[in-house]
Amino acid sequence: VTMSMDIAIDKDVPVPSKKRGKKYPYENMDIGDSFVVSNLGIQVVCNLNYRAKKKLNRSFIARTEEGGVRVWRTS
Repeated sequence: VTMSMDIAIDKDVPVPSKKRGKKYPYENMDIGDSFVVSNLGIQVVCNLNYRAKKKLNRSFIARTEEGGVRVWRTS
């Protein structure tokens, strides 16, 4: 069985830049500082905290509260 498709080929369409998502202020935080993430679940925020910990050698915790997930720098 042979299928024929009519697909248009576009020329000179630029590749979109890689979007890294929102930048959270992990690097600018002192111990005890916090911020709220309102559009992500607790597990996603915990994953972001883990990556920030590995990159910056600092510790963060997250707790769900009304309005989102709050992140604190703990060390």
